[in-house]
Amino acid sequence: MKKHFGIFSAVAIAAALTLTGCSSSDPAVSESASCAKADLSTVTEGKLTIATGEPAYYPWIIDDKPETGNGFEGAVAYAVAKQLGFEGADVVWVRTTFDSAVAPGEKSFDFNLQQFSITEERKAAVDFSSPYYTAPQAIVSFKGSTIEGKTTLAELKGAKLGAAVGTTSLDAIENQIGSTPQVFNDNAAAVAALKNKQIDGLVVDLPTAFYLSGVEVPNGIIVGQLPSTGSGDQFGLLMSKGSALTSCVSGAVDAISADGTLAAITDKWLATDAGAPALKP
Repeated sequence: MKKHFGIFSAVAIAAALTLTGCSSSDPAVSESASCAKADLSTVTEGKLTIATGEPAYYPWIIDDKPETGNGFEGAVAYAVAKQLGFEGADVVWVRTTFDSAVAPGEKSFDFNLQQFSITEERKAAVDFSSPYYTAPQAIVSFKGSTIEGKTTLAELKGAKLGAAVGTTSLDAIENQIGSTPQVFNDNAAAVAALKNKQIDGLVVDLPTAFYLSGVEVPNGIIVGQLPSTGSGDQFGLLMSKGSALTSCVSGAVDAISADGTLAAITDKWLATDAGAPALKP
């Protein structure tokens, strides 16, 4: 039977209002806190401009078409937009690179979602909403590799493990496994190295691991999940530093978490962790 993962516990509406000061589910509260659609300072008046990567991948966006709302992040984007008072026709999609999005400076979007992990370093340059997903890390490999069948972190210490530069996956290799990682400019380069068997395994978040092992990597396998370090790898909607939208967007995320919308989206698009055993210390 398939099991859920990454589904947030329900957050009380009252708590969300206390934390964010606004929620579009209550018109009176929204208006008083300037979270009503008419009071939101967006890139284009009356529109909500949302960014994602180019290309954007399954299961986050299906068929690289975010405007359909298919895929986990596509569905989240439209749920947040609706909570803020924007109809689907009022949503405008743009594309950015990962690096340009996390860099300081004004943005061409109102918020961006392409699996941005919330870190203190990034928070110095950009704003994040409340988390919309918490993802465990996992190791992708291929049948016949030297790490197939390994069940402990200790057994992986000498393996050649790779990750993209600037990711929490890279931190996991160093801090949890205790190995010196192979560093790649982006995930595409890391996947190519794995396909060419230049590395034994690639560390990514679990949803990406399912996609890579099932679609991208020939004879791909998931060796296992890394043990939880607490809150896990949390993804947030990214905005310009000091954005006037931050509290309202966070309020929208809190609201769709509280009313079950986020859980339903997670269940539809990311509801499986079969075949990814937990690795022991």
